Amino acid sequence: MENILELRDVCKKYEGFELSNVSFNVPKGSIMGFVGENGAGKSTTIRAILDMITIDSGEIKIFGKSNKQDNLRQDIGVVLDENHFPNSLKVKQINNMLKNIYDNWNEQTFYYYIDKFNLPKDKKISTYSRGMNMKLSLAIALSYSAKLLVLDEPTGGLDPVVRNEILDEFLDFMQDEEKGILISSHITSDLEKVADYITYINNGKIVLVENKDTIIYEYGVVRATKEQLDSIDKSLIICKRETPQSIECLIKNKEEFKEAYPEIVVDNANLEDVMVLLNKGK
Repeated sequence: MENILELRDVCKKYEGFELSNVSFNVPKGSIMGFVGENGAGKSTTIRAILDMITIDSGEIKIFGKSNKQDNLRQDIGVVLDENHFPNSLKVKQINNMLKNIYDNWNEQTFYYYIDKFNLPKDKKISTYSRGMNMKLSLAIALSYSAKLLVLDEPTGGLDPVVRNEILDEFLDFMQDEEKGILISSHITSDLEKVADYITYINNGKIVLVENKDTIIYEYGVVRATKEQLDSIDKSLIICKRETPQSIECLIKNKEEFKEAYPEIVVDNANLEDVMVLLNKGK
């Protein structure tokens, strides 16, 4: 399968934090959900992908080329968790600026999204809420025929109705199977709706890269007593966490587990369960 984005052993060291051998791919025609708690390294990884920081070692390729090539910027739509435009600008001024920057800038498409997202054209963006700034950034990212979207918390600060509208836009974008999306989000329910794959980063290291449907349909959570845990084949357990009430275990192949241990209850696992157990478990 051809990849639209590739990271190979990417390292970046700061005082008190380090990205360590970060590796994952975003295949063409897919949405990769990028998850991890605050400070885990998601934003640092995204900035490395966009060549906003210089990595210490490793390799990043976009469309099979080094991410340092300037001409790639025309094909990457970016939504970061902060606004990078002067607060004095209005929508018309932003349009006039960007049509001189992007070769494929589509003014009609831009104003279509401005109207669709109910963004005021006659107000300075300094008056925009965080959610409105997110929608403005997304309108820009969708207006110049980008092939890869890199999105850092794009639905943060938005109400559920608008979030669903934006998720639908991502799915529409992916009708072209030559495109791809990397989306970082704390809202795991959003990723469960749209993502094809999940990459989980913890403390600067990639802990899990998995097909989303595999997590939803094959992973499970077992809550067992110590006596029950002693009877379980340890090769079936990915990680475990002890609580005052019981021992929680993350397992794969839950149907196989149910057949082997019919007396032990297995619950379905969602992305939040997987993140918590991989983070807190052993």
